[in-house]
Amino acid sequence: MNSTFQSKLPRVGTTIFSKMSALAQQYGALNLAQGFPDYDTDPHLINLVKDYMNDGFNQYALMPGALPLREKIALKVMNTHQIEVDVQDEITVTAGGTQAIFTAIATVVHKDDEVIIFEPAYDCYAPTVELFGGKVIPVVLLAPDFTIDWDYVKSLVNARTKLIIINNPNNPTGRQLELDDIEALAQIVASSQVFVLSDEVYEYLVYDG
Repeated sequence: MNSTFQSKLPRVGTTIFSKMSALAQQYGALNLAQGFPDYDTDPHLINLVKDYMNDGFNQYALMPGALPLREKIALKVMNTHQIEVDVQDEITVTAGGTQAIFTAIATVVHKDDEVIIFEPAYDCYAPTVELFGGKVIPVVLLAPDFTIDWDYVKSLVNARTKLIIINNPNNPTGRQLELDDIEALAQIVASSQVFVLSDEVYEYLVYDG
């Protein structure tokens, strides 16, 4: 019996993040390929987790996530962005950022839908789009400052465009979107049915010297 299996994404190999992390470990180099924290877990957080597990909070949560956690997330969104979100219908807790991205793409992308991404891009975007039958429409960030030609982006939007994925700050360039960028994006999608997936995993990292 043939025990081999056929990959659904035959053109996708080992990610560059994994390759560079392995090389950094091999040669003792500073690893800039992945966001490994260089600090210990806060003991207060460890104690909180221990206390809740001792109190029996160790079972499956509700599918959208534990309600008290969703309530805290809603409060955070209100305090930070002055946006009211429904804890029952508008918040879903995932096991991590990449799973959240995968789930969002899986939810909205169908066969032959087009998805605009900005390259260089985090390496889970394109394979996930292709996995669900979508077509990746890449937009290359312009050197030397990794700017976006929004007129070009607008020219790419058509009846098949389902999703635009932005990553702010961008991984791996570090490019941050300016207010003009956000306004240009808003104008593009305002009169369309295009969704925006905003990956802001590095939102709270501050390097202030």
